[in-house]
Amino acid sequence: MVSKRIRAAGASSEPQEQFHSPVMVKEVVEYLDLPEGAIVVDSTVGLGGHSEHILNEYPSISKLIGMDVDQATISLAKGRLSANAEKVEIVNRNFIHIKNTVNSMGIEYVDGIIADLGISSFQLERSGKGFSFNRNEFLDMRMDAGLQFSAYDLVNEMRGEELEYILRKYGEEKFARRIANSIVKSRTKKPIQTSFELASIISNSIPKKFHPKKTHPATKTFQALRISINNELDNLAIFIEEAVKTLNTGARLVIISFHSLEDRIVKNMFRKLDCPCACPPDLPVCACGKFQQVRRVTRSVVRPGRREVEENPKARSSKMRVAEGV
Repeated sequence: MVSKRIRAAGASSEPQEQFHSPVMVKEVVEYLDLPEGAIVVDSTVGLGGHSEHILNEYPSISKLIGMDVDQATISLAKGRLSANAEKVEIVNRNFIHIKNTVNSMGIEYVDGIIADLGISSFQLERSGKGFSFNRNEFLDMRMDAGLQFSAYDLVNEMRGEELEYILRKYGEEKFARRIANSIVKSRTKKPIQTSFELASIISNSIPKKFHPKKTHPATKTFQALRISINNELDNLAIFIEEAVKTLNTGARLVIISFHSLEDRIVKNMFRKLDCPCACPPDLPVCACGKFQQVRRVTRSVVRPGRREVEENPKARSSKMRVAEGV
């Protein structure tokens, strides 16, 4: 259901953010369908792009809680949202702690939650953490600087078999063995220190006739390393469980993913949580212990429109799913 409280399309202009244009903004605003005086959580606030639009389109919001594990983006988000500073509170916490974070503010339930699982252009181009194969930066890739292991550690210390496993599991890379073997061979000569070095090794590992036409040959390997270092998939599953416990009845959880591994987790968890008692109807007392925790608002993925993809190519791979508390 699209809220009647939303302003007409085109009533507000797209914010001019140099580093990051949030994807599927119109769809996020529509599917959240916030009530008057809502409390909403942007659990991956980043540079504040989605939050800015939500605040503009729902001026009656009483509180917006922003969460992000990357400390570097928080001051930028606060600046972007400064016009609504009295309504906004941003904390440097992983979204797996959403329930505890909300409860610590004296709030039991919220009226909407958004999670954008993509890596921002700022993180790729300006963080200096080696996320991009187009920049010559030290191989870090930790969203949270407090994490123990960096990409440098994995690339230079993991056994070849372990690297191959990570590339297959988290990157779905069919040349995982070739790439892992090349990494091991290269690091015997000298440590692999930068994103340029690693990208070159990966590119040379894959026969040129198999190089993707639209993406860099290192894309899947960089994705796999980032997911492994930041424990992204396990954290996503934990987040969904905790977020659902934080939703008011009818409040919506909107999740935007960018690759099949993430989308599969969101899809399967929404299906699992939208599962009432599975006992036979003639059984007088429930024995399975299952109960419905959400209702799936979208049974299939919501994708960006063609115009958005043309204007913002990053949106091409985005997929949205929505569930609401019961």
